[in-house]
Amino acid sequence: MSGSKELEPIALTREEGEALWFLGGLAIVKAAGETTGGRCAIIEFHAPRGNGAPLHMHTREDEWFYVLEGELTFWIGGRVIKAAAGAFVYGPRGVPHTFVVSSEESRFLLGVEPAGFENFMRALGEPAKALSLPPPADKPPDIAHLTKVAADYGIQVLGPPGIPK
Repeated sequence: MSGSKELEPIALTREEGEALWFLGGLAIVKAAGETTGGRCAIIEFHAPRGNGAPLHMHTREDEWFYVLEGELTFWIGGRVIKAAAGAFVYGPRGVPHTFVVSSEESRFLLGVEPAGFENFMRALGEPAKALSLPPPADKPPDIAHLTKVAADYGIQVLGPPGIPK
């Protein structure tokens, strides 16, 4: 490849990757823009019941979820989807969506194309002190701050966490 860095293969074990405590869950970045030439990012999440995202919309990337364990409930484009282990949910950019962990805990993969969402996670998260769920927060996240940081990464926060009625 003339003038560009060739990509290297990525092979990580279950516990390898960049571990972050992000909005009440454990996120392990398995592939990021810097390792995929910006093509995609893959993040493994472990999250407790009630964990999820505010209603939002991506303007830069398409997003998909693959549930490994537990169950997530999605609201995407006005449709409610119960997603148990083995389920796949795809959300193209420009489509409002949110999700919440509806089982005791869940493990799931999140993929984005192109990469970039992992930088939003780095901006709001912190390096995990252990490969476990973070201690419970003493206060809810600052939605105004989250909204501002999200906007820097092309994410529009449209509403609070939880499944719209």
